[in-house]
Amino acid sequence: MTSGTESGQSIAPGFSGPDQPEWDVYSKCIRCGLCLNQCPTYRELGVEMDSPRGRIYQMVLVAEGRLPLGESFVRHIDLCLDCRACETACPSGVEYGKLVEAARAQIVQHYPRPWQERLLRRLAFHYLLPNPMILRLAAALLRFSQNSGLQEMARRSGLLQEFPRLAEVEPLAPAMESPSFFPQIGKVFPARRNRRFRVAFHAGCIANVAFARLQEATVRVLQANGCEVVVPRGQICCGALHVHAGLRDEARSLARRNIEVFLREPVDAILTNAAGCGSTLKEYGYLLRDDPVWRERAAAFDARMKDVTEFLAEIGLTQTMRPLPGTVTYQDSCHLAHGQRVRQQPRSLLQSVPGLRLVEMPLADLCCGSAGIYNVTETRLAMQLLRNKMEAVNGTGAQTVATANPGCILQLRAGVKLYGNGQRVAHVVELLDQANVRD
Repeated sequence: MTSGTESGQSIAPGFSGPDQPEWDVYSKCIRCGLCLNQCPTYRELGVEMDSPRGRIYQMVLVAEGRLPLGESFVRHIDLCLDCRACETACPSGVEYGKLVEAARAQIVQHYPRPWQERLLRRLAFHYLLPNPMILRLAAALLRFSQNSGLQEMARRSGLLQEFPRLAEVEPLAPAMESPSFFPQIGKVFPARRNRRFRVAFHAGCIANVAFARLQEATVRVLQANGCEVVVPRGQICCGALHVHAGLRDEARSLARRNIEVFLREPVDAILTNAAGCGSTLKEYGYLLRDDPVWRERAAAFDARMKDVTEFLAEIGLTQTMRPLPGTVTYQDSCHLAHGQRVRQQPRSLLQSVPGLRLVEMPLADLCCGSAGIYNVTETRLAMQLLRNKMEAVNGTGAQTVATANPGCILQLRAGVKLYGNGQRVAHVVELLDQANVRD
């Protein structure tokens, strides 16, 4: 919004440049407050300005020129998890995720963060995530540290305590898996028995080095259910973390690359096993809505995009399964439940496994604190959310915690180590793969 009116009054623009919070979106907020109890930060902090309603009000004030886009505004926006639970609760249909991501784009354009933070963001978002070669090198170095004992030595020596922030986030570092999934990109995996569908798999970025076994399990489950799986060469990071951080131009560049690569393939669906990625992948059309060259292609991409659990539930499982005796509880990934409105499908897949009993946890769709890189940037609040989540998990007595997002898996595994009872944490498709009777 560069200018506008409210009740006939002129609104002085406080935001400027591209990617501003849109009046048509935030004007739907009727300030009823139904979002407050669904907001993890409001539940923890009890501060109105750290609720969706409060943050929208601050956006209005900035847009009207009554609040500077300064430290206070930035802090309240930074504290938002962008979990979108408020969207599920909102009776007016406010698409809050679009607002907070646009507000962060404005912060990137107009608010000078400390140089150390700018440097780290540039290294992560500009060099690491979009560059498979650099990502593989970084993963190799981290894997060496983990496998050689250097990481454990640093823990035991107390060296990490000299660097408090590093000590806070170090337990969240994923184990680097070998071999990575990168060599499988560019391959086609045939369906087992009769081919029912041909699908393309978006493998992402960090998952290829930290969740390579999950990637392989995803391909096997799709094959077992009659899918030929193509993993297109040239695909790249989806841009979800860039969108959440306000780096929309970078996200658009990644989106164009993925659209070009995936639309070459004659497939029935484009799939991801990462809920956080899927939410952004399904919104490429919105991201590129003002691009006359790409918007139609982006809409075509969106129409084919599905979460793997959503797709498997839709086509019906045909794999032969062995019993998996035990109990499982399901943690809704925020960007699957709230961002994509996919809730029952993962549960129905779990209930289809012989011998596996699903036990619902309280507040299953309340954020675990992962939220992209939130557990790194806002570690203390993220860990409090994780503690609350593990209390709910422990209360179910379940032996396994299932979810549908790699980021949630990392967070929940840390939660099991810190507050749990030795539960296994697994992706839904990993349990389907474990139950699958292979030819």
